[in-house]
Amino acid sequence: TAVLRHDRRNADDHPGQDLRHREGCVMAFDLSNLIRGKQPKPPRVVLYAGHGIGKSTFAASAPSPIFIQTEDGLGNIDTTAFPLATTFSEVIEALDTLIGQEHDFQTVAIDSLDWMEQLIWFDIEQRYSEKETAYGKGSMIAVDNYWRPVLDRLNLLRNQRSMAVILLAHCEVKKFDSPEVDSYERYQIKLQARASAVVQEWSDVVGFANFRTLVLKEEKTGFDKVAKTRGTTTGERLLYLVEKPAYVAKNRYGLPEQLPLSWQAFSDALTVSLTTA
Repeated sequence: TAVLRHDRRNADDHPGQDLRHREGCVMAFDLSNLIRGKQPKPPRVVLYAGHGIGKSTFAASAPSPIFIQTEDGLGNIDTTAFPLATTFSEVIEALDTLIGQEHDFQTVAIDSLDWMEQLIWFDIEQRYSEKETAYGKGSMIAVDNYWRPVLDRLNLLRNQRSMAVILLAHCEVKKFDSPEVDSYERYQIKLQARASAVVQEWSDVVGFANFRTLVLKEEKTGFDKVAKTRGTTTGERLLYLVEKPAYVAKNRYGLPEQLPLSWQAFSDALTVSLTTA
């Protein structure tokens, strides 16, 4: 049975052991098993933003959430969480606990992806030599042996336990090299590029949260030849769900370009989309 490994170490000793290896399942295709029509499932949401805007509050407002913490940021939020994970193995252990034990949780949230990525790379440094991770091979190991096993487990919780998935992350501003226009900067998920691409492709929703920003033009004064502009905010927190040059975003549900940053607003819009599309 194939195992997602780049070396010949015992896969059972690896914290991100492939679920297909563990379960030994084989899919048989037959025309009598065709699936027709819509098959709505709980959403897989990636929410990224700057610090302190309300990412964790958004996830804590989802139905019956359970948090897998990789950073210590839930202190003032009334919710349920596993103890802080300080190794990648503990993240896998938490996911396997949700898969293997009976519970009533309806949402699993990882808070946050970029802090989990630090655990991933620490584990890689302990298990692999510099030669094995050189020339971009380390990022491939990270995706195949760490990120994909996490996403596989989250899929299992979604498909077999009907759990929604919310993955939280911080943002960063990086240059985007467009093939159509000159390069420009935009907000994106604070992850290594290959990992970020895999997570985005896997998700149903990638939302960017930010304060509503207004650009005010000031009157020209004195010898100024050009009116000055300054940015300000109303304090309103918004969730952006359609990609723009300023940020990465997507959704597979035909949701509005922006919503208030709240689980209720997102859930209401999702319900309308699923029932009318």
